[in-house]
Amino acid sequence: MSDTNSGPRSIIGVRDVAARAGVSRQTVSRVLNDHPEVAASTRERVAAAMDELGYRMNNAARALGTRVCCTFR
Repeated sequence: MSDTNSGPRSIIGVRDVAARAGVSRQTVSRVLNDHPEVAASTRERVAAAMDELGYRMNNAARALGTRVCCTFR
């Protein structure tokens, strides 16, 4: 057996970014939503963690989380 993972790459989420940056999931969320009360140094640390991990925002998950999904009347 080999130690390399030849399967699909796992999805990098907000929790992964938070763990890498040493902050809470909520802090990552605040950075993503451009909340004004996040310190510049924290914002930079979270951004660096996102770059290192290759984080990409999942718009479908975001829509579900914010309940801004398809509403029919």
